[in-house]
Amino acid sequence: MHSLRRAAYIGLAWTSFCLGVIGVFVPLMPTTCFMLLAVWAASRGSPRFALWIREHPRFGPAVVAWEGERAIPRHAKWLAGAMLSVSILVLLLTLSVLWLKAILVTGLALLGLWIASRPEPRELVAPPTHLVRR
Repeated sequence: MHSLRRAAYIGLAWTSFCLGVIGVFVPLMPTTCFMLLAVWAASRGSPRFALWIREHPRFGPAVVAWEGERAIPRHAKWLAGAMLSVSILVLLLTLSVLWLKAILVTGLALLGLWIASRPEPRELVAPPTHLVRR
């Protein structure tokens, strides 16, 4: 059963990682949240894969900033705000059910405020020392 659980974590990690990579190229598809999920799952199934993601030049800094400081880089905040704004506009223009429109727009606006309220990383941080290869 242990190996089945490990395989499930590795499968989730790779699926999330691939979705995160797709998010780099596809507008409105998130990247960082999939990378965070990939690191979480990989940490349980393949710590070496989790370390590789943390050390990745493109994905690592945002993951490490979130893990270490619960911080979101400024450019990511701006991008998230822009994507949330587009989503809100699309909802306002296309959804006809008023109560559903109000709930979704309120939820997206609150999400945007939460993202904006997160600190920015103090510096480029390295992966935690207990996770570094020896």
